[in-house]
Amino acid sequence: MFGRLITAMITPMNDDGSINYQLAADFAENLINNGSDALVVAGSTGEAATLSADEKLELFRVVAQRVNGRAKIIGGTGSNDTQSSINLTKQAASTGIDGVMLVGPYYNKPTQQGFYEHFKAVATATELPVVLYNVPGRTSSNIAPATVAKLANELPNVVALKEACGNLEQVIELMSVVPEDFIIYSGDDELTIPMMAIGAHGVISVVGNIAGNEMQEMIQAFLAKDITKAAKLQVHMHRLIKAMFMVTNPIPVKAAACLTTLNNQGGKLRLPLTPMSAAELTTLIDILKTYNKI
Repeated sequence: MFGRLITAMITPMNDDGSINYQLAADFAENLINNGSDALVVAGSTGEAATLSADEKLELFRVVAQRVNGRAKIIGGTGSNDTQSSINLTKQAASTGIDGVMLVGPYYNKPTQQGFYEHFKAVATATELPVVLYNVPGRTSSNIAPATVAKLANELPNVVALKEACGNLEQVIELMSVVPEDFIIYSGDDELTIPMMAIGAHGVISVVGNIAGNEMQEMIQAFLAKDITKAAKLQVHMHRLIKAMFMVTNPIPVKAAACLTTLNNQGGKLRLPLTPMSAAELTTLIDILKTYNKI
């Protein structure tokens, strides 16, 4: 439905902190021309936590209009407030996007029943396909495989999960309980090939913002059963992927995108995120040079 490589797109911003919608559209164009099958707009990497509902909706419209059906667009409409998520998801249906992503509620630390009721309430409020997103490192709570399976079995539009638990044992358990047609994406670039080896469909990627073609080549090598090549490419990408997380995402990848694609535009971060230190930026530049990105 959404392809193998979905890039979680950064949100370009002007120096005053406002969103540069034109640059966002241009960047989306660049991403789909360089390996990405689909884009997540206003996800964690897009600084969703500091975007207003109106800003998210405008981003969805602008990107969907520019892409114009050439790639799938998934809008990040999840939050830790169920009613707000429902409202945004309903409004997003008219923006031209192809699906929504719902992050596990953060800070609240819901029970598994709470996860179930939250996702059910939002999913039943829309006809759009729903991608669940499990990222315990950010939300402080883990969506159990049994909960994902219950949602997938009961709600036809809950079609996929971005799994960023970092635990392959949990992924194996997940594979054993979800329906066969339910799609699982790695939420960690570093685990793309290991997770595909046990049944994942692809990756929802951070490094895809600057290395989409390389990630797509790696995935296609795996699909062509050239496991040795796929493994070598995964290992080759290790240092670049790690660089994207040397400090909190999306700080490094936004800086990298500005250095490689955006001509030093759009790199403003909204507080509480702050720019990389001079030493960190020097390290990032050295790594980008190693990968012939600049």
